Formats: sequence, C-alpha cells, structure tokens
Amino acid sequence: MPQERKPPVIANEKKILALLETYACPVPFHEIRTRFLGNIATPAMSASPITVVKNLWGGELPEFESLDAVNELIGVLVNGLWNSLTRHQKRSDPFRLVRPTVTPTRDGLAQLALIRRQELDGFVEGLFSGAEELDLPTMASAALDTLGEVRAMIAGVHEVAIDPSKPAELSDIATTMKHLRELTRITEIEINRVVLDCTRARRQMIGSASNPGPMRH
Repeated sequence: MPQERKPPVIANEKKILALLETYACPVPFHEIRTRFLGNIATPAMSASPITVVKNLWGGELPEFESLDAVNELIGVLVNGLWNSLTRHQKRSDPFRLVRPTVTPTRDGLAQLALIRRQELDGFVEGLFSGAEELDLPTMASAALDTLGEVRAMIAGVHEVAIDPSKPAELSDIATTMKHLRELTRITEIEINRVVLDCTRARRQMIGSASNPGPMRH
C-alpha cells in the first residue's frame, strides 16, 4: 500500500513572535528563518536544531519559569518553525524571504535593506554552523559566491539610506526599491540553489555509505 503523505508542518508565526518577544531574543524573526534554513541545508555533521536555538541567545537558552515554558519554546521553534522549513529541500516548494510592508521613503528603504542583509547573514551563519570553511558541492559554492556579491550591494544601499548627508530624491528611492526587489528575487534563487545542491549531495553521501559496494581483495 502507498504510504500516506504527512501534511506539511505549518509554523504559528504569531506564537513564535510572541515568544521571541517574551524571552527578549536579540535575533529578529526574519533572520531566524534563514539561519534555520542554512543549518537544515548544511553539510556540517555537527549541526543540530537545539544548538542553533541556543545560539539565538548567544549560546545558552534564556531563563524559564517552568519546564512547560522550556517545552513550549523548543516545540514552537523546532517542532514548528524548523520542521516547517525542511519542506524547502524540494524543488517544488522553494523558500521565500519575508515580504515586509515598508513605505517608499528613505526610512523604508533602509528598513528593507537591513532586513535583506540580516536574512543573508543568517543563512550563511546557519550554513557554516560555526565552521571556518565548508566543503560545498559545486553549484552551492557558486551560488554562495553570488550571494556574497548581492550582500555587498544590499549593504551598500543600507549605508547610503541611513546617511543623511547623501541626497535621496523620491524618484531615486523608488528606483532603488525596484533594484532591491530584483536583488530579493536573485537572493531567493541562489538560496534555493544552495539548499537543493547540498540536499542532493547529502543524500548521495548517505546512499554511498549505506551501499558501499563489493569488497575488494
């Protein structure tokens, strides 16, 4: 009999945001999403969801009033958000960055550029999982190089947007917003490329380990 497909895990975003605020998490939600995704994709064997959750608070979980409170936070972040992000290891369900509502102003431009930069930084941090360097498959490595170039451009936009000495006409802001939307699209394509290529390489590695082939004398 064919196996029943399990319904995808849906993260309760409102509950996640409330808990992050309750425990004064210093990492914003949009960056947590990409950190988790990077760690889901990473070829680093030392990666673990609990470690990534602890690192949101600098390496140690916050103080809790009860065991129920511990279980609630772990359940929402790991069983909820982490598991919901694992579905993006399939080509048919690509990852998307957050779509915040921002005003077409200098402040709005700065806010959007900061969010995109933090998302990129989070993904790379999760992917490397504390390692200095990674042996990435070819396509993932090339995609990561592209993400580095995009990150530099987005950081440049943010620096100009927060500098009051730099002139910024409304028409210039609108044009830059349009460029940011295009960079968002490129970022999503390259992040998904990293995730799919790393997932493929990991499955091949697991398959090779479980099927070592005939012994040679």
